[in-house]
Amino acid sequence: MEVNVLNIKGEDTGRKVTLNESIFGIEPNDHAIYLDVKQFLANQRQGTHKAKERSEVSGSTRKLGRQKGGGGARRGDINSPVLVGGGRVFGPRPRDYWFKVNKKVKQLARKSALSYKAQENSIVIVEDFAMEAPKTKEFVAIINNLKLSDKKLLFVLPEANKNVYLSARNLQRVNMAIASALNTYSVLNAGVLVVTENSLKAIDETLS
Repeated sequence: MEVNVLNIKGEDTGRKVTLNESIFGIEPNDHAIYLDVKQFLANQRQGTHKAKERSEVSGSTRKLGRQKGGGGARRGDINSPVLVGGGRVFGPRPRDYWFKVNKKVKQLARKSALSYKAQENSIVIVEDFAMEAPKTKEFVAIINNLKLSDKKLLFVLPEANKNVYLSARNLQRVNMAIASALNTYSVLNAGVLVVTENSLKAIDETLS
């Protein structure tokens, strides 16, 4: 699959790049995508939730009523889960939500996500660019030139670029990613991928 290369003014440079069929042209595997996205979202969870159980609630341990003959459920002290203000039964405890996904499955998931974007013609290739200083206005002009102002974008760069990152971080519908650290969730969460030429080479090296 060939894609035209644009410059940051939105003009066609007359050059084309060929997307690697083994990355952008495979049959997507939905289950691999599901596992990778599930793990990514699980890793975002702090897992610091905690509810007090019966032994942790502050209150007297005096038995409130006799064991039998009261006509209601038996309850011991004021901390009983049966009563309002009592402890919670099997409440949440701090935990880690991480689980293992094999490297080959994660790689397949990323290829599948990129293949979906290629099928939807949602990949835009631009010339490599840099910014001399952080200027959000200039970055917005680039997006407008590419006619993508109404889209949710993921800019894929070959390496970290502080000025580009600072220029884009205040824009709600724009995210940045480094080619070697591209993840399935970010790809699927974007409407359009804006990939620089060197980033395309880095993706090929990482996923081939």
